[in-house]
Amino acid sequence: MRHSTLRQLEVFEAIARLGNFTRAAEELFLTQPTVSMQIKKLTEAVGLPLFEQVGKKIYLTDAGRALHGFTRELLDQFARFEMTLADMKGLKQGALRLAVVTTAKYFAPRLLGPFCQQYPGIEMSLKVSNRERVLERLADNLDDLYILGQPPEGLDVVAEPFLENPLVVLAPVNHPLAGKKKIPLARVAEEPFLLREPGSGTRMAVERLFAERGLKLKVRMELGSNEAIKQAIVGGLGVSVLSRHTLALDAPMGQLAILDVEGFPIERHWYVAYPSGKQLSVVARTFLDYLKQAPKHVQDVPCHHAEQGECPLLPAKPAGEKVVSA
Repeated sequence: MRHSTLRQLEVFEAIARLGNFTRAAEELFLTQPTVSMQIKKLTEAVGLPLFEQVGKKIYLTDAGRALHGFTRELLDQFARFEMTLADMKGLKQGALRLAVVTTAKYFAPRLLGPFCQQYPGIEMSLKVSNRERVLERLADNLDDLYILGQPPEGLDVVAEPFLENPLVVLAPVNHPLAGKKKIPLARVAEEPFLLREPGSGTRMAVERLFAERGLKLKVRMELGSNEAIKQAIVGGLGVSVLSRHTLALDAPMGQLAILDVEGFPIERHWYVAYPSGKQLSVVARTFLDYLKQAPKHVQDVPCHHAEQGECPLLPAKPAGEKVVSA
C-alpha cells in the first residue's frame, strides 16, 4: 500500500461509488485503459482482489469494502486540507467545484465570467448533468456548490433561492393559439406535449400543475435535452413547457411563441444548495455571496424569441434561506 498514489485511490473510489469502469473514467476525464491500469496497480499493492464481476455487474470484495471506507475518509480529509489552504491563501488562489442541472447552462457561464475576471487565480470546475446525476453528486458531497431548479427532497441540505426561473408554454409561432389571451389550461391539455425525461424538475412541476386541475397530458414524445424540444416545437410536433432561460441564447429566432395560458408562468426559482453542516471554503462562501447579485449579471442577456418586451432572465425577488431536511 505504501506505493499507492492518491490518483489510484480516487479512481478506486469512483468505480466503487458508480459501479462502473466507464462512468468512472468519464467522471475523472480519463481513458478506460488508464482507469484499468490504475486499478491493476492498486490491486497489486494491496495483494488482494478489490472487485469481483458477477454477470455484467461489479461488486466490492471484502478487501475492497475495507479499502473503500479508508479511501472515503482519506479523500474527505484531503478535501478539508484543500479548503484550509484556500482559506490561508484568501482569494488569490483556490478552486471552486460547481455542479449544475442542464437548464442552468443557459445562464451559468454568464455568472461565472465576471467572477473569474474578478478572481483570476480561482480554478473553476463546472459539471453539467441532469437532475438525477446532480443529486447523486450532492448526496456524495463531490462538489462545493450545486445549482438546481428546485430543492431536493429527502436530502439534508441548505438551499437558497437566488434567481427567478419562470416556466412558460412554448408553441410554434404559427400555432393557432399563438397570440390568443388567457388560454384555458384544459385547452392546452388537448395539445400533443413534448416533455423532458422522467426525473426532470421542469417535468415534475408541469405534471403537478395539470394533475392539480384534474387534467392529463397527451405526451407525444420524451426528449433528453431542451435543444431537442425546441427544435421539435419548431417542427410542429407539439407544445412544451420550458424555463424562459432556455430562450435567452440559442432559441430558433422568430420561430417560437410563448402562449398566454391560465396558470402560467409557473413561478419557480433557481437554488444554490450544499449539504447541511458542510464547511464551505472561503472561495465557495464568496461565490455564494456573489450569487445574491446574480440578476445584475444576467438581466442584459439578449432575447431571441417571438414574444416582445420582457427579457426571459428576470431579477429574483427577495427570498430567505431554506433548509430542506429528510
